[in-house]
Amino acid sequence: MRKHIFNAGPCKLSDPALKNTAEAVLDLNGIGQSILEVSHRSKDFEAILNEAVALMKEILNIPEGYSVLFLGGGASLQFAMIPFNFLKTKAFYLNTGTWATAAIKEAKMFGEVEVVSSEDKKFTYIPKGYKIPADVDYVHITTNNTIRGTEIFEDYNFGKPLIADVSSDFLSRPIDVSKYVMLYGGAQKNLGPAGVTFVIIKNDFLNNVVADRKIPTMLQYKTHIDGGSMYNTPPCVNIFTVRETLKWVKSLGGLKAMDKLANDRANLLYGAIDSSKMFVCPVVKEDRSRMNIVFVMKDQYKDKEDDFIAFAKSKNCIGIKGHRSVGGFRASTYNACTMEDVQALVNAMKEYEAKNA
Repeated sequence: MRKHIFNAGPCKLSDPALKNTAEAVLDLNGIGQSILEVSHRSKDFEAILNEAVALMKEILNIPEGYSVLFLGGGASLQFAMIPFNFLKTKAFYLNTGTWATAAIKEAKMFGEVEVVSSEDKKFTYIPKGYKIPADVDYVHITTNNTIRGTEIFEDYNFGKPLIADVSSDFLSRPIDVSKYVMLYGGAQKNLGPAGVTFVIIKNDFLNNVVADRKIPTMLQYKTHIDGGSMYNTPPCVNIFTVRETLKWVKSLGGLKAMDKLANDRANLLYGAIDSSKMFVCPVVKEDRSRMNIVFVMKDQYKDKEDDFIAFAKSKNCIGIKGHRSVGGFRASTYNACTMEDVQALVNAMKEYEAKNA
């Protein structure tokens, strides 16, 4: 029996992606080689990579003039690569949580960084009504905050090059790629297993690379665009699973279908939290994430948090412990999370509350 998995990442994958990857690990398409063994320069792997890129472009309706890359290093490496390439004098960063804070730390090594933050209220809301300075090289946002449980639901138009870390809400809703010069993220949320990073970058934005800065070859975006994501050996099996995940998303109806499922899952779980005598969500309602639903026990029940985690585990609901930096609970309801998974957690919450509240 598969468990109800709510891990923040690596996360639950769809059954077809798991099954097809498992088969490919033993034998890729009957060629007598594992996907772990096949040459990345072979026609077999080239077809996999090309299909993954084509599916990304189709599902996201990516305009002409953008490149899709599959790289290593996670989103954390992109935190440094972006300012290394593009921060000439000043950048603007919207700080909405832990990972945005980490990106800001890297950017400050390369130039001035102006920040608007929601840290004053422990990142429980998305800042609004701020102005972007006229002299920034680019604007950077984090669209979903896995630890604090907030999410940006619109495609901003600031009149400046916009870069977004979309690690944890990628593929969960339709997005206007043309509003961004770059989208990036770790795959281990909605796209595939840990170990591959996706980058969607507007080719013309490469004209903004800081000309008088020496940038190592591997840290230049042009290197990977020119090499078709194969300047060095890519994470082949991870890209295979990405392709399988994209095929699964397409088969279900694409991003509109994912958007509806995200709403259905979030409405079910937030409804249970908001009607509970024991649990509460600290996030402003209009900014609540649909991907990472954070909640805590009310003050009089705080001593029962560990006990509830153990109880939920006994009901096959795993991965709900909040991030070590904030505590409480977090249910990550990514694309592969089913309504049955969420209902199982809701049932566990209600049963525990009935016995203990």
